[in-house]
Amino acid sequence: MRSHPRRRALLAVASVTVAAALSACTSSTSDPTDGGTSAAESSSLTIGLTYVPNVQFAPFYRAEQQGYFDEAGVDVTLRHHGEAEDLFGALTDGTEHVVVAGGDEMMQARDQGVPVVSIATLYTSYPVALIVPSDSEIQSPDDLAGHTVGVPGPFGETYFGLLAMLQEAGLTEDDVSIEHIGFTQQSALSEGHVDAVMGYQNNDVPQFAATGLEVRAVPIGDVPLVGIGLGTTDELTTTETEALRGVVAAVERAVADLVADPQLGVDAAVEEIPGTVDAEQEAIMHATMEATVPLYGEPGPGWGAHTGPWQEMSAFLAEAGLTSAIVPADEAYNNAFTDDE
Repeated sequence: MRSHPRRRALLAVASVTVAAALSACTSSTSDPTDGGTSAAESSSLTIGLTYVPNVQFAPFYRAEQQGYFDEAGVDVTLRHHGEAEDLFGALTDGTEHVVVAGGDEMMQARDQGVPVVSIATLYTSYPVALIVPSDSEIQSPDDLAGHTVGVPGPFGETYFGLLAMLQEAGLTEDDVSIEHIGFTQQSALSEGHVDAVMGYQNNDVPQFAATGLEVRAVPIGDVPLVGIGLGTTDELTTTETEALRGVVAAVERAVADLVADPQLGVDAAVEEIPGTVDAEQEAIMHATMEATVPLYGEPGPGWGAHTGPWQEMSAFLAEAGLTSAIVPADEAYNNAFTDDE
């Protein structure tokens, strides 16, 4: 197993939107892989992961540590970029060439001129939830009228999820008080600054539990949004087709491992986090992994295909003013990189 590139910082405690990237280099002939792809060329690719090492990136850590990328004919470097770095900035400047981001985020970026296209779905359901104290009178989104809701800011999946949730509940932004609280969901809720926060059910809820604050995750309903996926540029879908298929196949192999045994994801993340992970941190990581596994869906034929509400999402984003116009859904994703057999 080759050494792991770019290990940075400590375990993240705030919810984050995962991002990844690919960077193409020279190629050479290689044998067909053992991971469900037949990459004819070997490419050096950088997969960018946002912020610091976190168990949510376990499929990528696992795929690298077990040599799945190598077996797929792809020389992969994992890169964590900084919190202040724009999610799609590395994609546009060529530092990274694939992102792992929400389908809604990719569609918004495409509207803003970023030539990003989704090539695989990682989360088969939207991961955002409304989080309230266990004793809150808020039992469903319908109960939000007159209450204060905290979001990191007017961006990303938590904000998109809030707007979609309000629409599904027949409410508007005028019916609630929206507070931009940065990544301080835990303190804002525990200190009573807000009545509820938007967060990730697989990451934020375990983090809350670790602080001793008892919370409930209120489902936001059947919102027209697509969750986390793998994206790349229009250009790379044609110039690095086999390499991208290899990446998707390698990640799927890792996901299959984690679905079978979530502890493998914890172990993979621990290996990537500098310093010592104590028992409390590992327990949080395990809870996060257990909550994330259901989001992956069932690995196998068809895994990663774009089956979510892309058309409906395009209409919603435009209606909500999150895009300047309707983005053609069939231009925002590409199913040529998943194993459909």
